[in-house]
Amino acid sequence: MRRESEPDNTTRGDSGRETGRDFVNSADSALERTYEEPLSLSEFVDRLLEQPALAAHASKYLLDAIEHAGTRTVIEEGEEKRRYRFFDDPWNDGEHAILGNTAVLNRFVDDLRSIAAGRGKEEKILWLDGPTATGKSELKRCLVNGLREYSKTEAGRRYTVEWNVAGVDGDPGLTYGDEPTSDEEDWYESPVQSNPISVFPPAVREELVATLNSRLDDHIPVRADSNLDPFCREAYEYLEEEYRRQGVEDLFSAVSDRKHLRVKNFVVDIGDGIGILHSEDAGQPKERLVGSWMAGMLRELDSRGRKNPQAFSYDGVLSQGNGLITIVEDASQHADLLQKLLNVPDEGRVKLDKSIGMDVDTQLIIISNPDLEAQLDKHADREGQDPLKALKRRLDRHEFAYLTNLSLESELLHRELTDKTEVWDANTWDQLEEWIREPLRISVRSDDDVTERELAPHTIEAAALYSVASRLDVGDLPEDLDLVDKALLFDRGYLRIDEERRDTEEFSFEDDATDGSHGIPVTYTRDVIADLLHEESERFHDELPVQDIIMPRDILDAMANRLSAAPVFSEREISEFEQRVVPVKDHIFTQQETDVLDAIMRDKRVDERTVEEYVEHVYAWSEGETIQNERGERIEPDALQMKIFEIEHLGRFADEDYVGNEPRDAVRGFREEQIITALNRHAWRNRDEEFRVSEINPKEIPIIKSVLGSHDWDDVRRTFEDFDPQQWDNPPDGTETAVIKEQTIRNMQELFEYSEASAELTSRHVMSQVSYKWD
Repeated sequence: MRRESEPDNTTRGDSGRETGRDFVNSADSALERTYEEPLSLSEFVDRLLEQPALAAHASKYLLDAIEHAGTRTVIEEGEEKRRYRFFDDPWNDGEHAILGNTAVLNRFVDDLRSIAAGRGKEEKILWLDGPTATGKSELKRCLVNGLREYSKTEAGRRYTVEWNVAGVDGDPGLTYGDEPTSDEEDWYESPVQSNPISVFPPAVREELVATLNSRLDDHIPVRADSNLDPFCREAYEYLEEEYRRQGVEDLFSAVSDRKHLRVKNFVVDIGDGIGILHSEDAGQPKERLVGSWMAGMLRELDSRGRKNPQAFSYDGVLSQGNGLITIVEDASQHADLLQKLLNVPDEGRVKLDKSIGMDVDTQLIIISNPDLEAQLDKHADREGQDPLKALKRRLDRHEFAYLTNLSLESELLHRELTDKTEVWDANTWDQLEEWIREPLRISVRSDDDVTERELAPHTIEAAALYSVASRLDVGDLPEDLDLVDKALLFDRGYLRIDEERRDTEEFSFEDDATDGSHGIPVTYTRDVIADLLHEESERFHDELPVQDIIMPRDILDAMANRLSAAPVFSEREISEFEQRVVPVKDHIFTQQETDVLDAIMRDKRVDERTVEEYVEHVYAWSEGETIQNERGERIEPDALQMKIFEIEHLGRFADEDYVGNEPRDAVRGFREEQIITALNRHAWRNRDEEFRVSEINPKEIPIIKSVLGSHDWDDVRRTFEDFDPQQWDNPPDGTETAVIKEQTIRNMQELFEYSEASAELTSRHVMSQVSYKWD
């Protein structure tokens, strides 16, 4: 069979077009890469000696799978963090990615690492807690998808055993009640994914594990403490007894011979290494945990008065999750089981019956909403007599919170409203800002008619920002920041205040702040947007009837006005959230205003090369000598060129601030503080481990960034003397206002992806505010 590392030689049809056979061939190739031919026990041990990590116990295997996917860098709550890509669901284009909560996930992995290494947390049950719509269910799907795909790789192969006892002294062998009709049907796989190492006697197993760990290039050793499951033990003991009766000397070799025992790899999935107990699952505790005895099979097998383990169903959550993970979903619905799980992590054993036990190697994970905490605390007033105290001590809690990053909440809304699930992995903030701002166009069906509705630029941003603002703690706000500033700081890691960059570290926030613990959930926002998309009534914007466009203020008004009708909010929350919409409206208007200004002044923007030359000349002026730039050109400071740039483009100075072309003190101070110091600060932030700077980006200097990217209405007034914003709605033909409006609408479409109609509505809204103060 072709290994994963070998090339895929599948070819397309002779005509170059796909055929049905091509897709069948691709499926064949995928399965060939996934499954191996069964191995004998000795061949399997040889494989382990070459790849000791394949013997990983449950918690180590889960950790290996997470780390195998790699990491990336993100900014959350204003801090740079390393995030495991495993939680981005890369195998499904991010369909079930967990957005945000990176710090929580990292602590989850850290605890998992401690459990895998046996560093004092082996008895812990990992508890994922938090409000609805915070990503806990996505984590469950992410674990299933990630483990399934990892088990298909060479590094992540997972193995179990299957038995064949047919032909020993004429015995028909193990069955589940069906008569075998061929040799292959005589093989029965372990119903609980038993580790092949468990076949060995304990002393030999211990020696093998020690040998594997000596060859393992990892600080976490593998463990193999489990014995064979009862079903496999039945086969082993039967074969051992038969061969002993026949006088065979090498009993273990005879029992584990390839004709009786095979080692096979399997793809991890629900029921095969992953056990999930859903909220709706019912039954007696033992049935839900391990399975049940099948009365018909007990009668058929007739094991002389004892219960034959072949007659057990092994369909409980611990049986399915043996070898990897066991997840109890919506744990408050299974509170009666949690106490019965207390000893599973440290003892690693459960009972099928009073006299029949089964070793389990599984990582226990429970998922709950906040109602489980209430159940656990119902006896708290009894203090030392609390019957749930032992359970609470075993639970290792990880609290998921609502997103407090604007970009992540925007991404989440995109996922809720469209079928686009690719994770936003931007290289720069500017790129991320484009995704946050971009419009959405959604097809809506009603009465057999399909209409395309547009969510104008900044509409998703507005909804996301309002949701995030509702979740932030105002108690630790610095005096010079508002909620929107805090939201932007959490998203970017810095703010620009008075043309100065201020990083998160410069602000003081409380460690016990309640950011993300409550607020507007994404499901509420999604439903409000869905209602607006399907509303039949025509909405009027500034006397312009437009039915197919939803503007940012439409979303914000609807979200605020409908809070009182939503049963999920208390009176206090409604009052609090209604007040928080105002700063969000102000910020979104500023964003729209900036779009309009940039569109009006598009042809007046300074060329980036001109800016770079100015910065180079200032640097040469500061050094007092000729310098060489990155292109190898020699730059001698040109006093006249710097003066012209500072007067015409920066607008900071006038002719009297210079003596001829030489700067006076104010200009000199500006160059030193705003250009040179900012340039050095940027270089320091972007140094590598050896204190080298690969590239200086002049656009990161605050004052230069403002020159390249922003204008104000004074610039418009100076540039277009006859412009009148009061004429904007219907400018007279042939006027300067009419010409500017036509160009602005076109520029908004080209620069920011507005439609003609949304550009019209946005510019009207901005001009209606500007006209009040124009004169």
